[in-house]
Amino acid sequence: MTLAQKRTPTTSTRKPVNSKLMQRLDDIVSPLIALIILLAIWQVLASIPGLTTLPTPVRVVQETWMPLIAYPFYNNGGTDKGLFWQVMSSLQRVAIGYSLAAIVGISLGIVVGMNQRVAKSLDPIFQILRTVPPLAWVPIALAALQQNQPSAIFVIFITALWPILINTAVGVRQIPADYNNVAQVLQLPKSEYFFKILFPAALPYIFTGLRISIGLAWLAIIAAEIVMSGIVGIGFFIWNAYQNNQVSEIILALVYIGLVGWLLDKMMERLQMLILPSGQR
Repeated sequence: MTLAQKRTPTTSTRKPVNSKLMQRLDDIVSPLIALIILLAIWQVLASIPGLTTLPTPVRVVQETWMPLIAYPFYNNGGTDKGLFWQVMSSLQRVAIGYSLAAIVGISLGIVVGMNQRVAKSLDPIFQILRTVPPLAWVPIALAALQQNQPSAIFVIFITALWPILINTAVGVRQIPADYNNVAQVLQLPKSEYFFKILFPAALPYIFTGLRISIGLAWLAIIAAEIVMSGIVGIGFFIWNAYQNNQVSEIILALVYIGLVGWLLDKMMERLQMLILPSGQR
């Protein structure tokens, strides 16, 4: 009995460890299996004569290996740059436009959430503007700003603004009445009420808006760069490849776009987990 009692903790300790290890392996292996199956189907379908003109995965790698895959950091000046620099140029525009959208969206969202009259006045305008597709803003931005760089940043800003603004306003409205009653009883100053009650209570909603907007911002810059000629960026890279009938380069760029979008979402998810308490995630 004594030996059994001593061994029991060891066994129970190993089970959670083994379970976590198997879970992590499953998280890696399952997507890999799905990816291999998808690539195999693509390879088979693209190999059938007359079915499609799209290249096979093997051909995509062969045609883009030099220099795009092997040397993503090359820089020959102008728009002739590796995919690393194309992606970084797009990300710089996203960072500026997204940051501006976050500042304006959170600030205006708090004002709208706290004031019902302001909300009723502005809500129809918000609902109309938020449904305008990102590409529709491009000609307006170019006409108003006359330059590609600020126009692209504006398109990102106006696209990413609405989820942040609307979710922030909803979060402010959803603050429990008990919180406001306690603040009134304690006669908290406005600054203390904001930092200790309003902002922490609305933070989960704010993060929801931020996470939605980061994906929309990335989509918007790709669309904007496609129609803005002569700039370094992954969107223009795709359009230039299309103009030169380089389908393999387009497919490789799409892989880059998907991976970067996935990483941006995971970064926001990680930031949310670090900042928010477990009960508010």
